[in-house]
Amino acid sequence: MPVIFAVSIVVIGFVLVFSVAWLWQLRTKNAGMVDPVWAATLGAAALFIAACGTGAMVNRVCVAAGGAVWGARLARHLWRRNHGKPEDPRYRAFRERWGTHAARNMFGFFQLQAFISVLLAIAFFVPAYADDAASPLSIAGFAAVWIIAVAGEAAADRQLKRFVADPANRGKVCREGWWRYSRHPNYFFECVHWLAYAVLSIELPWSWATLAPPALMAWLLLKVSGIPVLEARLAETRDGYRDYMRTTSALIPWPRKRV
Repeated sequence: MPVIFAVSIVVIGFVLVFSVAWLWQLRTKNAGMVDPVWAATLGAAALFIAACGTGAMVNRVCVAAGGAVWGARLARHLWRRNHGKPEDPRYRAFRERWGTHAARNMFGFFQLQAFISVLLAIAFFVPAYADDAASPLSIAGFAAVWIIAVAGEAAADRQLKRFVADPANRGKVCREGWWRYSRHPNYFFECVHWLAYAVLSIELPWSWATLAPPALMAWLLLKVSGIPVLEARLAETRDGYRDYMRTTSALIPWPRKRV
């Protein structure tokens, strides 16, 4: 399939999916489902792009396997974390701030997720439509970075889930495992995941474009909707979190600072 047709279908698909998700949250008054929907639709997009791509088969297999497995794992984790729970405080804060315009603004927010997803899908399009096959070294590098990213994110998610499940830890700050060296190790490994496709594409045409998804993800998490919004609440509600912020790296796992 020509790339322009594939891009058009992906854009329309994201818009429709996030519109349905918006209608769903109108009924449930809970926007938390946008997180698993985001991961699942990107995983599905990776499969679609790999299937429709005209590039080398090995590139398309890497895109399909990498994107689909990553999306399925993350979507499952986020669904189990959010389903049946109260609305994420971040989205509840948006709803309260927007007041009578909450429905309209939430639609714009959901469509923003669709737009961001399209930009992230660049990581799939470049290798899937490259006629040249990625070199064995690039494929090995892709596999190594992808495994580190997905395994690290899964480990961080498990560590936090186990910590939160213990009633003795209620109101405390998780400093177990990866969380001892980073305040948001799950976010760090999420950025690393998108970097894997840049490694896969390093010798391919338009390889520079695959640097945009990891850079975009890091910027969003560090400056926009990730860490700033989350930590503004945690600093006020979680005992010891301000000290945690002074001593622990925000994103990249790093030895703790001495105060």
